[in-house]
Amino acid sequence: MISFHDESKINAAAFHYYNCLVKLRAYVNDNYSSKITVGDAAGVMGMERTYCGRFFREKVGVSFTVWLSLIRLRAAITHIEKHDCTISEVAYEVGFGDVRTFERHFKKQTNITPREYAQDVRRALDRKIA
Repeated sequence: MISFHDESKINAAAFHYYNCLVKLRAYVNDNYSSKITVGDAAGVMGMERTYCGRFFREKVGVSFTVWLSLIRLRAAITHIEKHDCTISEVAYEVGFGDVRTFERHFKKQTNITPREYAQDVRRALDRKIA
């Protein structure tokens, strides 16, 4: 399983302890493929936008946008492993607004490009079949 650099910074317990974060996680899990802003997160959490960003970073350990990106990247990994589709299709399917942003986030978190990861997955599947 591939890991992301910023995942180790996340305080996962916060999503069980704070009810507003429980609600936000459920909302994001249901809507990550859509555009989600910090303002949207604040609305779900019942907070003012500026306070929401500060609260999230303090309790979770990373910014909301970094966390959302990690949620989308985890979905992208699953999509790449289970479907034979282009990197562009994966990027849009998991909520990235453009392919370049997706590739940049993926490479930053994993040290490989999504294309390299997809090739590795296909090679592994070919070895299993052979």
